[in-house]
Amino acid sequence: MPPNLTGYYRFVSQENMDNYLRALDINVVLRKLVCLLKPDKEIIHTGDHMVIRTITSLRDYVMDFDLGVQFEEDLGPVDGRKCQTTVFWEGDQLVCEQLGEKRNRGWRHWLEGDQLHLRMTAEDEVCVQVFQKVK
Repeated sequence: MPPNLTGYYRFVSQENMDNYLRALDINVVLRKLVCLLKPDKEIIHTGDHMVIRTITSLRDYVMDFDLGVQFEEDLGPVDGRKCQTTVFWEGDQLVCEQLGEKRNRGWRHWLEGDQLHLRMTAEDEVCVQVFQKVK
């Protein structure tokens, strides 16, 4: 049975964000700004329904979805694109596939103790973020 990810998580660290954003064709000014942000995550996980909020001082991004059901995700706030997105469990990892203009786009969330790990991919770039559960 997959873990329940419900909780509030504070930013701890990230690696390779600039290159990941470059692979998404984000301009240099916005890349520099995003690299300075320290986002929090709030996850509400109820059965096969999830809401994942990424919270920053600049703007919030909300994903509201049912597991295993493809939906059109509007990534306008991120990079101006739309993707056909499906989120599902692969073992203990929550996996997101985002089909669209960019190859190999998606992410994975998993827990290690009280830490939430996020691995984001686009093209050949990988960015890893770590968050600490606070409630």
